Amino acid sequence: MSFYPSLVLDALRHVVHPGKGTDIVTLGMVEDDIRIDGKRISFSLLFDRANDPMVGAIKSACLQAVKTYVGEDAEIEGNIYVKVKPRQVKEQAPVLPGVECVIAIASGKGGVGKSTVSSNLAVSLTRLGYRVGLLDADIFGPSVPKMFATEDARPVVQKVDGKDRIVPVEKYGVKLLSIGYFVNPDDALVWRGAMATNALKQLINDALWGELDYLLIDLPPGTSDIHLTLVQTVPLTGAVVVSTPQEVALADARKGISMFTGKQISVPVLGLVENMAWFTPKEIPENRYYIFGKDGCKKLAETLNVPLLGQIPIVQGIREGGDEGVPAAMEDSTMTSVAFAKLAEAVVNSVKKRNEQLPPTKIVEITKK
Repeated sequence: MSFYPSLVLDALRHVVHPGKGTDIVTLGMVEDDIRIDGKRISFSLLFDRANDPMVGAIKSACLQAVKTYVGEDAEIEGNIYVKVKPRQVKEQAPVLPGVECVIAIASGKGGVGKSTVSSNLAVSLTRLGYRVGLLDADIFGPSVPKMFATEDARPVVQKVDGKDRIVPVEKYGVKLLSIGYFVNPDDALVWRGAMATNALKQLINDALWGELDYLLIDLPPGTSDIHLTLVQTVPLTGAVVVSTPQEVALADARKGISMFTGKQISVPVLGLVENMAWFTPKEIPENRYYIFGKDGCKKLAETLNVPLLGQIPIVQGIREGGDEGVPAAMEDSTMTSVAFAKLAEAVVNSVKKRNEQLPPTKIVEITKK
């Protein structure tokens, strides 16, 4: 008598899974690898895990079924193998649905004007016609409320699909969120790292950002738990690193770039911004005084082969705008607004180039060895 795979499969339909009450063929537990060599029959059984308690019983039932319905002389002993079903990875829902690009604004050290650049860049992108959000991720030193004159704003909560969502504050066309909206501005936040990172996660995941072309995330200076939490929470399109031209700031900027481009993080660096590139008096705008050194970021960008996105001068109006809550980029045709408009255009072009050449960034999974 000749044996056929279909005969073996029909025999296995008589084997019912004890816990599920359905035969193992219908359950998809018989691998498509039935082999027949004369009287020798072999095949594999698929289980969810190798230590499934039903393995022994089902193998014995299969042996008996083959002997009964295929042939008593079938050589099946020792030829039934066990495999583990490959895990099906569920497609993750987007972390920020409706948000096209997420850009981290970072600096190696404090005091280089990162939040000033973030605020003015957000306004400049809006003035170019883009839908923009700005998240203040500096949990311990939030400055966005001050820079947009929204210190007294308190975001409302809106229930969407049964979940409470935070509605960002909106000013100058930019959607804003900051921990500063939820605490007394005169109180110091004395939080452990876990509390700060949980606050950041809530600002990201529970916000009702809606449709955005760009979400800028103003990070605290340095490299900390906040930075790691960010890359583990949301897939970043890229990072913009802000520095001043002097050597001490550039050394820290290198560390910031190294963090993003490191093997574990692997976030594209869209480019460098040189802030406080030179001082220009309002009365003599053609004069430039290189207080912190000349072209430091330009040289670093060339060394590290990253784009120099822009050079922003020290102008009294930038400081005044930050203090008064009216970003300097709001003005028309001034030296400052032109510089930030060029920066916004450079960021847009860098993002476009990045998206053409690289796949989307994934959420970082950092494991301890």
